[in-house]
Amino acid sequence: MDLSTLLHPDCTRRAVEVTSKKKALELLGQLAAPRLANASAFDVFESLLSRERLGSTGIGFGIAIPHGRVADGSKPVAILITLADAIDFDSIDNQPVDIIFALLVPESHHEQHLHTLQAVAQRLNDKQCTRAMRDAHDDMALYQAFIRCNS
Repeated sequence: MDLSTLLHPDCTRRAVEVTSKKKALELLGQLAAPRLANASAFDVFESLLSRERLGSTGIGFGIAIPHGRVADGSKPVAILITLADAIDFDSIDNQPVDIIFALLVPESHHEQHLHTLQAVAQRLNDKQCTRAMRDAHDDMALYQAFIRCNS
């Protein structure tokens, strides 16, 4: 799967200052909303928060992949941020998170949602890839580090 069609440079932020999971989800909503035809920042935040209530999307090793569904009519959108300081995300390994890749998919795209999540998880499981993202010196370098990773 070509993840570069989902993630755009304007949806990538490096060394973001947030102090909690809730603040991170709010920021993700703000970054995603302009790319979504039928969803506001609050809609995105609520979708991500609803999914988190089912169980944390912190997959371990400092990584979280929050995801949610948005109204049909929008295209799938991804947001990638790294944090200046890792935060508690209730991850499965109880380690704080410093890389967050969010995915928003229209409600009717169930199959695409699952395949995309799998592709993202595989890419973020690559230690060289995550090291390059953590070492990125600006937003564009973070974007390029993710796009260039082999999966």
